[in-house]
Amino acid sequence: MQDKNPLSPHIQIYSWHISSLVSIGHRITGVINIIILSAVTFWIGALLMGENFYQSIFDFFNSFFGKFFIIGTIWSFTFHSLSELRHLIWDMGYGFELKTANLTGALVIIFSVILTVVVYLLGRMFFNV
Repeated sequence: MQDKNPLSPHIQIYSWHISSLVSIGHRITGVINIIILSAVTFWIGALLMGENFYQSIFDFFNSFFGKFFIIGTIWSFTFHSLSELRHLIWDMGYGFELKTANLTGALVIIFSVILTVVVYLLGRMFFNV
């Protein structure tokens, strides 16, 4: 007779914690950042293909979806960087207490959003696009 209980925790019974969300987010943003860096390389390469090709990419970045892409890119890099800083602190042997781990996880999320807004506004101010 087969047991109907799951062999490992599944989404239905697993309770999510801030540390698991930040850990999963760190992995996902790492992959996204590699894809974005590849796209930036392609964009820079577009400079060599002529003004018309570059202009179409420039027009995309000035559209609504392009600005959404830019904001998402900034958030991905800030989130990943702050999460990596958290991991470096863990590598030094600090921050493993549950309360500290939860606090630093929340700080990663909050400050990634704040830094995204700051970087985007600074970019708009200096590049005036």
